[in-house]
Amino acid sequence: VDSDSTSFFIPEFGYNRVYSPTMSLGLSVYGNGGMNTDYPGGQLGANPCAGMSGPAASYNLLCGTGKLGVDLSQLVIAPTLALKLNAANSLGVAPLFGYQRFKIDGIQPFAGFTPSQSTNYLTNKGYDSSTGWGLRLGWQGRLNEAVTLGATYSTKIKMGNFDKYKELFAGGGAFDIPLNFSLGAAFKATPNLTVALDYERIDYSGVASVGNPSSNRAPLGAANGPGFGWQDVDAIKLGVQYQYAPNLLLRAGYNHSTNPIQSRDVTFNILAPGVVQDHITLGFSYALSRDSDLTMAYMHANSNSVSGASMFTGIFQSMGMTGANAGTETIRLYENSLGIAYGLKLK
Repeated sequence: VDSDSTSFFIPEFGYNRVYSPTMSLGLSVYGNGGMNTDYPGGQLGANPCAGMSGPAASYNLLCGTGKLGVDLSQLVIAPTLALKLNAANSLGVAPLFGYQRFKIDGIQPFAGFTPSQSTNYLTNKGYDSSTGWGLRLGWQGRLNEAVTLGATYSTKIKMGNFDKYKELFAGGGAFDIPLNFSLGAAFKATPNLTVALDYERIDYSGVASVGNPSSNRAPLGAANGPGFGWQDVDAIKLGVQYQYAPNLLLRAGYNHSTNPIQSRDVTFNILAPGVVQDHITLGFSYALSRDSDLTMAYMHANSNSVSGASMFTGIFQSMGMTGANAGTETIRLYENSLGIAYGLKLK
């Protein structure tokens, strides 16, 4: 079954003003991430979902009624102060204001794992939103004319709870944005060619609703309740930039990351199949005039899949269906994105 939601528009905006030779202020507004799946109902009949509620013809992939899916989007607003300490070193600091909204449909069978034994704070409640704050720090240092180093650290953005879904997410509806940090180096191989290498780590395990294993034997919504089981992610990024002409910069890149999803958590992650690992990018910046430019970037994430035993085997057996076996499930994802940006220098 394929998700019906496949295309998304993600706006971004940035502004920077230099106030002195050693200080500038800026503002960035960007989509931090998210996940959207929208599976139509009616794939499973009464036999595989025996004992579940609702008309047999309407069962979705998780034995709920009607359509199945989630919609999570995250926005970050980051005012930024940058200071030039000396000719070789600069520091940056940005308070992070986060906004996110979420909804989920079609997981009615999991009501039996909530404290209230109902769907009141579990599914089909429409959109809920939350806000929170964090902090990002950055450093850039030039070792010599050819080598530049950099590092960033972003704290966890502590978000308010999703009250409509307090019996879904571990911690009573908590869904923080995880901390992450990066280390990088850029090497100017020739006057026109720069090669960059970055390492990034994302601490998904530090957010219970994301990192807790889906196999945790505790009520949904509890501090140690089931989550999506995402492991911490390590990513290596290689980029090349070439000044092809005075008004044209060409770029290419490759990113490989570890997979956050293990086979034990495949059932929960039908809702959020974030299993891609290899990303290839191409892009350019073209100067339209002395004061404006156009940038475009294309990314392809290769198709990847994870398979695992269905957690419904245990659910069915707990309902008294001795010997029931729900089989193996496989989730798969690939991605393509196209970015277009216009830059303008204000006088």
